[in-house]
Amino acid sequence: MAQQTDFSPALLDYVRTVSLRDDEILSDLRRETAELPMGLAMQVMAEEAQFLALLVGLSGARTVVEIGTFTGYSTLCMARALPTDGRLITVDISARWPMIAEPYWKRAGVAERIESRVGPAADVLTTLLTDLGPDGADLVFIDADKAGYPLYYEKALRLVRPGGLVVLDNTVFFGRVLDESAHDADTAAVRELNAALLHDDRVDLAMLSMADGLTLARKR
Repeated sequence: MAQQTDFSPALLDYVRTVSLRDDEILSDLRRETAELPMGLAMQVMAEEAQFLALLVGLSGARTVVEIGTFTGYSTLCMARALPTDGRLITVDISARWPMIAEPYWKRAGVAERIESRVGPAADVLTTLLTDLGPDGADLVFIDADKAGYPLYYEKALRLVRPGGLVVLDNTVFFGRVLDESAHDADTAAVRELNAALLHDDRVDLAMLSMADGLTLARKR
């Protein structure tokens, strides 16, 4: 059986050529995001966002919660995968990001499926546990400040229904999880959560070695 393939830039380009379903709206949003400070580092890869949309469809999700909007690229991809009466609630600490995203959501015809909430993620998740109720979401995607990941995960696991998914981005955190000299709060939190997830019998688990690490936790 083959082991992990080393994906060179040329091989990544091949994969994108034969699998990435792109359009003008998505490419325009990627282009605008790339012009922002840290835009390329913070935006999810196009193929990762396409994979998130596939997960939304495969899970039959009707209610999705996203922690970390940024410029709304993953929001747009997941919203497109929802049924017309589906709902995606996206959360960010800054109102700046949804303001960039909303014109693209409107161009794609999915703005009515998206509700943007601005505030600290922990506080908004607590509110959503009241608004939606425990087990009220089908999928929660976490892509926000890494120091908050352990807390966001616990709240998300309460929020998602049995059989639903909690998806965590950046779970190898630019390779810093292996850097013994990295003791910052973000890296420590990602390491802590990764170690805890391995033994969390509340979920079925898969950690994918794509992009910057993507972890899927399916609530039992």
